[in-house]
Amino acid sequence: MKHIAVTSSNLASIAYDSASQTLEVAFKNGGLYSYAGVPASVHQGLMSAPSHGSYFAAHIRNRYPTQKLR
Repeated sequence: MKHIAVTSSNLASIAYDSASQTLEVAFKNGGLYSYAGVPASVHQGLMSAPSHGSYFAAHIRNRYPTQKLR
């Protein structure tokens, strides 16, 4: 997946695979996490949100199966 850098105090970059509905989020602290079953509409909302971090916290964190990649 190709990561796209975002402007955020907490998030560094975001990648999404629509075929598997997998969202990857890289954090500025070096962590990389994968979120399974994320609909394309949620990814689009994240990418277009005025605050990526706030949208992530409200709509993604603790709502989808998560795997720590690093």
